[in-house]
Amino acid sequence: MDIILFSTADWDEPYWTNKQHVTFELAKLGHRILYVESLGLRAPKLGDRKDWGRVLSRLKGWLSPIKKRNENIWVFSPIQFPFFRGWPPVAALNRQGVSLLVKHFLRKNAFHDCILWTYHPFLDGIEDCLPWKRFVYHSVDDLGALPFISREKYDRSERAMLEKVDIVFVTARELESRLKPSHGNVHFMPNVVDFEHFSKAFDEATKIPEDLASIPEPRIGYIGVLSDFKVDFNLLIEVFRTAPDLNLVLIGDEREGQGSDLLKELVKLENVFHLGYRSYSELPGYLKGMDVGLLPTKINDYTKSMFPMKYFEYLAAGVPVVSTRLDFTESVTEGIIVATEFVPFRDAIRKQVHDIPSFENAKGRVAGNTWRARTLRMIELSEQSS
Repeated sequence: MDIILFSTADWDEPYWTNKQHVTFELAKLGHRILYVESLGLRAPKLGDRKDWGRVLSRLKGWLSPIKKRNENIWVFSPIQFPFFRGWPPVAALNRQGVSLLVKHFLRKNAFHDCILWTYHPFLDGIEDCLPWKRFVYHSVDDLGALPFISREKYDRSERAMLEKVDIVFVTARELESRLKPSHGNVHFMPNVVDFEHFSKAFDEATKIPEDLASIPEPRIGYIGVLSDFKVDFNLLIEVFRTAPDLNLVLIGDEREGQGSDLLKELVKLENVFHLGYRSYSELPGYLKGMDVGLLPTKINDYTKSMFPMKYFEYLAAGVPVVSTRLDFTESVTEGIIVATEFVPFRDAIRKQVHDIPSFENAKGRVAGNTWRARTLRMIELSEQSS
């Protein structure tokens, strides 16, 4: 099976998302994928180094924008004119530029009967220029709730695309309830985990890194982007200011250009340790040294429809979870305590410190929620939809 996949994440993003995981599993199953990196959900900000670094990187590779990155995976870094994208001449230029290169690639590599698989509705007519047999919409976030995206434009683009797709996968019940009235083939497929990778935390050969081992127990961990749009720093400040016996370990960096005063206040606490970004391959070792994993998510229109991958990643590594009340917490019970106010949240951490699961416990908590099982099920459903 050949797949053209439109992602919202670049392939080499430091924090892997469900887009890369699904692509990787599809490739391991023998399917060929053209992974189209983000077309740009917004224009680059003038002072944002990351934005302009991405633009420069793509310009440097304009002579060869499609590269084979893994077995069965090719990555396309499209060049788009980033300004006035709603103006018809610019939209047409961007649409033709992408579709012509994709069609050339399909002919050159003999891609046939393709599945068009998108994680966003901003294809701007590219789908009408490409040959495809089935059309999949995989909604993993309510992108229209992001502050830099027009809600009206997002909803309009999504409604138009839902008229064309054959099947819709969603990762949260909130997304399901929003999309089901507009499409008759919507399936709830929450995020899952690479169990083989994260369960390495149980291996004797996996060592706790020295920078973590030097921090006193109990160690309470958070792994991910330290975004003030997603992380409730006020909650963490209250919890760890009043619980000096608990040690918070932050693994991850701030999003580009953020400079949060609340994060600065948090890391000033003596029992808070900010270790910075660590690679995906290193995470099992760090999780091996954690007593509790946190999902201290700030509740807003965007985050309420999230299903954090970290939930099953924590469980696979044998780390019990404390989370704020997101939509996904209504449908899971394994290894998690949900609390929103700081006193119950702090009490939940103290309780979870004593939850020490075995490998078999961790495997049972994850059950069949693996990327391999999830990908196989999505392929099965997409084939039935044709």
